[in-house]
Amino acid sequence: MRAIEITKPGGPEVLQLCQRPMPEAKAGEVRIRVHAAGINRPDVFQRQGNYAPPPGASDLPGLEVAGEIIDGDVANSGFKVGDMVCALVQGGGYAEVVTAPVEQCLPVPHGLSPLEAASLPENYFTVWSNVFDRARLGAGESLLVQGGTSGIGVTAIQLASALGNRVFATAGSEDKARACEQLGAERGINYRHEDFAAVVKQLTGDNGVDVILDMVGGDYLEREINCLADDGRIAIIALLGGSRGTLDMGQVLRRRLTITGSTLRPRSVAFKGAIARQLREKVWPLFEDGRIKPVIYESFPLEQAADAHALMESSTHVGKIMLQVIKP
Repeated sequence: MRAIEITKPGGPEVLQLCQRPMPEAKAGEVRIRVHAAGINRPDVFQRQGNYAPPPGASDLPGLEVAGEIIDGDVANSGFKVGDMVCALVQGGGYAEVVTAPVEQCLPVPHGLSPLEAASLPENYFTVWSNVFDRARLGAGESLLVQGGTSGIGVTAIQLASALGNRVFATAGSEDKARACEQLGAERGINYRHEDFAAVVKQLTGDNGVDVILDMVGGDYLEREINCLADDGRIAIIALLGGSRGTLDMGQVLRRRLTITGSTLRPRSVAFKGAIARQLREKVWPLFEDGRIKPVIYESFPLEQAADAHALMESSTHVGKIMLQVIKP
């Protein structure tokens, strides 16, 4: 099969088309003929040599795909050979065939193309797990999304807004701030020209937000504490701004604040399978009735994976960057 491999740690140019043996499905897994795959920040970190795949995972990048089940262990899964699915995988998505635990597969939502469906797993598993499970965003509560035009940000804005929450989001330009508002944010905040903490405090009557989804870390933490409501929660999912920040422990104690974080890739199949079931029950119907939608910025043929990575590193995109493995 054709695949994209990381020839050595480095820039986008180290991604090269190659021929690899097709992977074999183990017990509880299916093989999927990949129609499309998503590009995600962890792929970039892996390419740079900063994010090794978990033991036993493919060395090929790619954490989410959509395509056709061609064989494997479908017993008692509700799926059959020939079904179109999207799936969260531990690696190997930049290829014509990939294996996936059947528990981590979801049907392609009605009305979506394989390309659109492939843009969903990594972001929706991550947002559901961190915003709704770990940070417990509840009815009537408010959410601040850092990096609102990333794939994660677009997902969090749409999903929380569709479920009735007030949503605010930061972005790096006025155009991106307005894009956040079009996706459902009450206010997009240009962090280059505005103090997001001050804006959030003003918009919430000085109360602050209940939950913050943070993919920046670093010096954002101190400002996030200052615009968090009493009993508020911060869910950290990435550290684009660095791994160290200043924390006012007095505020944590007095105002009963919670700071948590997680990475999804090393978690168990059972853990991810539980998220998949929640998504199928609570989120997939929102696609089918049009309340949320995939947001794809650009797609590239598989052999142009390096160009896709260069675009991601430019941070000019709004939404997902994709690889089209099989032409529609």
